[in-house]
Amino acid sequence: MSRPVAVLDIDGTVADVRHRLHLLDSDSPSKWADFFDAAGDDEVLPQGAELAHKLAADHDIVWLTGRPARIMELTRRWLAEQGLPPGALLMQREGDKRPARVVKLERIQELQYRHTVVMIVDDDPRVVRHLREAGLPVHQATWSPWTPRHGNEDEVAPGGARYLSSFQNGDTGPTPPPSG
Repeated sequence: MSRPVAVLDIDGTVADVRHRLHLLDSDSPSKWADFFDAAGDDEVLPQGAELAHKLAADHDIVWLTGRPARIMELTRRWLAEQGLPPGALLMQREGDKRPARVVKLERIQELQYRHTVVMIVDDDPRVVRHLREAGLPVHQATWSPWTPRHGNEDEVAPGGARYLSSFQNGDTGPTPPPSG
């Protein structure tokens, strides 16, 4: 990866998970396994897919998901079947039960040692808040039908909203936000 990096979440950002949310209502100890095993049937979220393609024009894509590594092949296949841009795929390591917000911050910090991360897109308000508190250029994917809407423009890291809005307005060559 030599271009600036855009980090994208999968579930709720490019994948519509509504059809499997009911699986989490169970008291079953396998509810999370059942939830992730059904990921191959997700529909693509058009707004997330469009943003991924726009970002891929000038950025290396890194897919960062809370999905467990055991469904890596299912996830790779799903991304390809949806025609989403190729990129590195970082998943929750087997046995790692830490919250996504903690794991994602750690993985992004690891990426920053080797690459310039200029955009992170995630739908989970807890992840977004945690990454913002760390000063990262994160945008909340509010287009997910099941994600509560939160104002993005007032809370992104410096330059982040302007950077994302340039993509939403069709500009594929914006100046990256200041690192910092």
